[in-house]
Amino acid sequence: MLRRGLLSWVSRVGGVLVFLCCTLSLLYVMNCSPPHLNAPSLGHTHPSLGVAGAPRPVAGGGGGGVGAHSGGQPGGQSYQVLLQEREEQHRLHISSLKQQISQLKEALQERSLQLKGVQETLEKASSNGGRPGQAQGAWARGGGPGGGGAAAAVGDGAPGARSQQADLQEFLASQLSRAEVSVGVRLPSEYAVAPFESFTLQRVYQLETGLTKHPEEKPVRRDRREELGEALETALLSLNAPPQHPGEQGRAAADKVYTPSDFIEGIARTEKDKGTMYEMTFRGASKRDFRRLVLFRPFGPLMKVKNERVDTTNIPINIVVPLSRRTDTFKQFMQNFREVCVRQDGLIHLTVVYFGKEQVAEVRTILENTSREDHFKNYTLLQLDEEFSRGRGLDVGARAWKGGNVLLFFCDVDIYFTADFLTTCRLNTLPGKKVFYPVLFSQYNPTLIYGGPDHIPPVQQQLVIKKDTGFWRDFGYGMTCQYRSDFVNIGGFDVDIKGWGGEDVHLYRKYLHSNLLVVRAPSRGLFHLWHEKHCADELRPDQYRMCMQTKAMNEASHGQLGMLLFRHEIEAHLRKEKPAKPPKKTKA
Repeated sequence: MLRRGLLSWVSRVGGVLVFLCCTLSLLYVMNCSPPHLNAPSLGHTHPSLGVAGAPRPVAGGGGGGVGAHSGGQPGGQSYQVLLQEREEQHRLHISSLKQQISQLKEALQERSLQLKGVQETLEKASSNGGRPGQAQGAWARGGGPGGGGAAAAVGDGAPGARSQQADLQEFLASQLSRAEVSVGVRLPSEYAVAPFESFTLQRVYQLETGLTKHPEEKPVRRDRREELGEALETALLSLNAPPQHPGEQGRAAADKVYTPSDFIEGIARTEKDKGTMYEMTFRGASKRDFRRLVLFRPFGPLMKVKNERVDTTNIPINIVVPLSRRTDTFKQFMQNFREVCVRQDGLIHLTVVYFGKEQVAEVRTILENTSREDHFKNYTLLQLDEEFSRGRGLDVGARAWKGGNVLLFFCDVDIYFTADFLTTCRLNTLPGKKVFYPVLFSQYNPTLIYGGPDHIPPVQQQLVIKKDTGFWRDFGYGMTCQYRSDFVNIGGFDVDIKGWGGEDVHLYRKYLHSNLLVVRAPSRGLFHLWHEKHCADELRPDQYRMCMQTKAMNEASHGQLGMLLFRHEIEAHLRKEKPAKPPKKTKA
């Protein structure tokens, strides 16, 4: 009995020991086995990984590294993918840091220039017997580079610079709060809306089409291309950079790396007193997942750049007019010239370059009558016995002047200008510095505007800048003001161009390629009077079609041409609307 009980007890204890051994073996396998390729922990930082994603060596050397070689090839591929993602993340972060360093360098240079200016101001104040505090106050009130009265006293040193920087940051933050970015503002009507323009990587879709007249186009102007490119680059850096602050959305290790190809579209709008807002949308990780970034470029405070007196008392203007026949139009031109240039301005010389011999006697008679009646002697008549060339005529007229460096105004015979325009011509030109290319207002056909030749008012009453009376001729560069020295130094006109057209664009591009400032702006005192445009039968079909399109554009506005096209339908409708006359009563 004793032997049988002992055997039974030993067998039970052995079973318990076997069970404990199996349990310990299972726990060891679960805790010490290497991770698989699809292990969920690989989406985050592994405890045995460094910053770059490489395995850390375990203290104790030798075979102490638990997962150093276990797991085989699948585990190595996972680590390689994670390593590439980390490298891409840090590359973008480094790029962001480089951009910030560049901005800090520019800010440091600007601050150095400001301090240098303050030191010069203090030196001048000391040399003039003034007090340094007055010079510092003058700098602050004068709107120095910091603007807004944010300049601090020099004696404050670094605290003053920090104070100025804080004031500027506060101003820029106020610009964002004032702009229509997060919330809307109440507007009086639909005309007060500042519209957005939308853009993609290659195209800009705009309401204000400008010179090209294209509602959809590639950004042509360099500043526009760089502006949108900078906004896109900043957005990508923000998307791919790690979070900088708690709660900020950034790119996690498992997120995609955003590239320009993920950009779908954006919209932008500029409030000219506050700044420009950009809202850009990018593709996310899935089909219906998107990332949206809103950026704002605040405008800084106004800076006083220049305060000077401009004296136009001794600035004469030589108006150069090329002419061939068209004596009736020249008579009308001289009527305006006598009133504006002779009686109002008084500092004008007229140079007429006439081509051919026909009707030249009439032109000379008109000039002599003006001279006799208004005691005007400041004119020159040059006759060229050759084929008409506008560029050739203006070039000859400009070079014929021998009285020093005069201000030139190249004009056509069908142009009407005011005394205010002559003042604008003087103010927007400076020898060796600036040339003026005004955009004139081109008049529509008065017969169509006023409903027939019998209803056309005098010319002075027609010069109204409205949508239905004309348009800004932003594709024309023939009327220009520049000094004779600039015209000669730039090379003048291309005299090989015959007839009308082409020579003005050629000269305009010369100025654009130079270091001169080209002032291009609409002029409220410069008008192109309407005259009938003839399209010659000798033109090629494509040239004739372009000529007719230009003729139609000069005839009337879009709405007026539509009314002209559908006038029969309009007349039929009006006839239906007339009430029928009651029948006459007959006497019994």
